[in-house]
Amino acid sequence: MEFIPLIVVGVLMYAVLILPQQRRNKEHKALLASLDEGDEILMSSGVYGFINAVDGEVLWVEVADGVELKVSRSSVASKVVVADSPEDD
Repeated sequence: MEFIPLIVVGVLMYAVLILPQQRRNKEHKALLASLDEGDEILMSSGVYGFINAVDGEVLWVEVADGVELKVSRSSVASKVVVADSPEDD
């Protein structure tokens, strides 16, 4: 009977700390696998750019006209999704 509170605390810590982190890791891996040429990305350093070429784990990212960076695929934090703005009539 004395071990029940300890087990409950262990299960709660697993549910609160470990499961959300595993979910985020799975989502990030799916994001990295879906990267393709032409995607606009935000890197973990805060730099925005467009993917010009994908070479395995290396991405060539254009950050300005004529400026390309060779970056690791794992340095991508997210894809940038541009919301369509409503047109004024």
